[in-house]
Amino acid sequence: MKNILLSCLAAASLALSFCFDKTPDALASAGASAPALAEASLLNGLLGPKAATPTTGDEPATVTASRDSLAYGYYAQTLGVHLAHTENQSLLQTITNWLGTPYSYGANSRRGTDCSGFVTQVFKKVYGITLKRSSRSMFSTVQRVAKTDMKAGDLVFFRHGKGAIYHVGIYLKDGKFAHAACNGGVMVSSLHQAYYQHNFYAAGRVAGAESLSADATPAETAELLSAAASARPE
Repeated sequence: MKNILLSCLAAASLALSFCFDKTPDALASAGASAPALAEASLLNGLLGPKAATPTTGDEPATVTASRDSLAYGYYAQTLGVHLAHTENQSLLQTITNWLGTPYSYGANSRRGTDCSGFVTQVFKKVYGITLKRSSRSMFSTVQRVAKTDMKAGDLVFFRHGKGAIYHVGIYLKDGKFAHAACNGGVMVSSLHQAYYQHNFYAAGRVAGAESLSADATPAETAELLSAAASARPE
């Protein structure tokens, strides 16, 4: 009986040893992808809904400041701009999420979009503002601003010579703007590039968008959007 008991214990020990030995092996085989998984986990924490934090002491403010700083750093690197950490994070995140979306004429989804479709979806998501669908009709509803006075969220319009407006994008900073290009989908380009510098026509500001901050209360948001809707011509 003693021998049988010892044999059972030995078999159990061997089985447990086998199970635990599999964990390091599995981790080793996944070692190449560990950095990517860690980065994805970090970005999900940064860009996703903010986790609940304690309500006592100074920790919540510290955690928020740290999260915001890391998020702004990520957006700056991804979008290729220098940020002052005061920009609208919702705008930066939404544009970042759309990067790489393929171009598709007449479409406005993450599966494919054209330039005006991209702009309308970003403004709907970030500001709750419904823009007109074509770049030419958008231009008729904005307030013109000088190229030197452009701010993040302003629209930039392009045309060939004296022809009609054919393209629109969203200005970011440092001469950079986000747009859906027919030869590359949603991307960030520079107004200093020869093609865009030559075809740049004007910049415009959408009523309400310049005043709506990411920290606005629901009441402030509703008031601003109501004012914007009444200010925009039909």
